[in-house]
Amino acid sequence: MASRDPLQFYLDKSNPEAWKAVRAFVKVVGEDARAAGLSDQLIELVNLRVSQINGCAYCLALHTRYAVKAGVSSQRLGALAAWWEAENLYTKTERAALQLAEQVTQIRDIDSVQAAQLISSTNLTEAQYAAVHWLAMAMNLTNRVSILSHHPVQPSKETQAALKDTP
Repeated sequence: MASRDPLQFYLDKSNPEAWKAVRAFVKVVGEDARAAGLSDQLIELVNLRVSQINGCAYCLALHTRYAVKAGVSSQRLGALAAWWEAENLYTKTERAALQLAEQVTQIRDIDSVQAAQLISSTNLTEAQYAAVHWLAMAMNLTNRVSILSHHPVQPSKETQAALKDTP
């Protein structure tokens, strides 16, 4: 029987060697994506979209900061949850990557996955196509660690100030 509250149990801290391996995996995947020609903006858009689908607040907060640092506009961040409705805000490469990342994340049925693979492969190089798969899988893994660990989202100074001003 667990001696600690399972809702305050951080998986990443329970097995530091496994978490170290996950972090190394994520780093390699990111380096590979950049080597394939994917921009930091696209990488963060994929990370955010996967995190939106999975509902990982911690990863959403973290990767929103990374996306802003990479230069993603607030308009593109705000429309990301419905990117297909705002296609003029995203390049063909970004749309292909987002569509593929969504199917890698959801895998509801093989026909949808294969359709996304076929469509995205026409707008991504082979290296980019592989990199998006790996990016989505890596983000899915880290989302699950954060969700199952109940990692808290710490409000930024800007958010704290906004919360104080709200009645």
